[in-house]
Amino acid sequence: MSIEPINTTPITQFIQQVKNAESSNSKEIRVDIATAKNLAFTLGIVMGRLNGDLEKLLKEYASKPSDETITISMDAGGNWS
Repeated sequence: MSIEPINTTPITQFIQQVKNAESSNSKEIRVDIATAKNLAFTLGIVMGRLNGDLEKLLKEYASKPSDETITISMDAGGNWS
């Protein structure tokens, strides 16, 4: 199963719009409903993909046996100089 690339253009455009507003000391930005809708859908797709990737990673990690050994050595703390 191949994963389709996500079109992140709406996110990039929004970030650029915020940068432009900040550089011109604007106090607000306005977006039309179509732009806001595209941004919301794109963010939803990105978040869904990230959540799926995280779940897959956690399943893979949980299924691997752990034979890691941790050794701790303690002294009286007299070697601090």
